[in-house]
Amino acid sequence: MENYRIVLADDHALFRQGLGKIIEGVADLEVTGEAGDGLELLSLLQTTVPHMVILDISMPRLRGIEAVREVKKRFPAVKVLVLTMYREYLHQALSAGAEGYLLKEDADRELFSAIDNIRQGRSYISPRLREELADSEVLVPEPLSARETEVLNLIAGGKSNRDIAEILFISVRTVEAHRATILSKLNLRNTADLVRYAIEKGFA
Repeated sequence: MENYRIVLADDHALFRQGLGKIIEGVADLEVTGEAGDGLELLSLLQTTVPHMVILDISMPRLRGIEAVREVKKRFPAVKVLVLTMYREYLHQALSAGAEGYLLKEDADRELFSAIDNIRQGRSYISPRLREELADSEVLVPEPLSARETEVLNLIAGGKSNRDIAEILFISVRTVEAHRATILSKLNLRNTADLVRYAIEKGFA
């Protein structure tokens, strides 16, 4: 089975190296690259496309939140786990598209749980922050299935329900059902919100 590829982005080289050794101690995990800042990360992703990026919030040149947004825009299939000492950027990171947010103080116990949850298509929030998230209006989008992602791509491309049905060889009613499920999972209200989301996330 193919190794699960991870790229690390943190401006502290010793931390990156230590984290990389810990991750590579697990049989099917592989660190395929390291970056010291957000711009270096984006450059690296042009040649090495991993399954997941683990990045810090505080980095020079392109900071973590902006880096999350750019990664999800340019490489929407790449999962992002924020690993940081800062508690206050949780909502910004999730809104930017991160699938997980792990405090460094929890990493010794929770790192592999975070990786595994995100790998399985779930989101992950550091235990110390879950209660705060539950009290917040910010909702974590539920991951889309492969077929729902196909439908979203076609919606972003301006295709009608009938067009999508013909392209995917499914019924118009099935397309409508997928559209409704996508809206529900992404916590969106209507097609205009859906198209806006698709454009922001790089589907269009």
